[in-house]
Amino acid sequence: MLEGVLIAESLRLGTELGGVPLHITKIARVEVNGTAAEQPQRWTLLDFAAEEADAERLAEQLAACIAPTGGWYVNYNTATETFVIFSEKIFRYPRKQAEGRRQAQDYARSIGIPEPQLDWQD
Repeated sequence: MLEGVLIAESLRLGTELGGVPLHITKIARVEVNGTAAEQPQRWTLLDFAAEEADAERLAEQLAACIAPTGGWYVNYNTATETFVIFSEKIFRYPRKQAEGRRQAQDYARSIGIPEPQLDWQD
């Protein structure tokens, strides 16, 4: 199974995520300090799991659903890979690979994601 976290507020209005079965394992509302200018301070976190065979298809769908403004991304891990998905941009690298992580973080910084939010788990 792959596992990750989706921030509900990161979804673009009018989009729909479907066709890949997601198992919601936890839902939480949190208050976040250090948000980007366009991000609300209260987020709805959806911890999810899905079949590893759906990892690539899920990444493509999420890339089409994540809002292009506001500094958003979603990430998840399979047993061997890390996926970090932005609006229309997917980073996929072997878990714990420093170069893959650096490239994803550099891109995140370029679109205004605050440094404290670059803390995804590989």
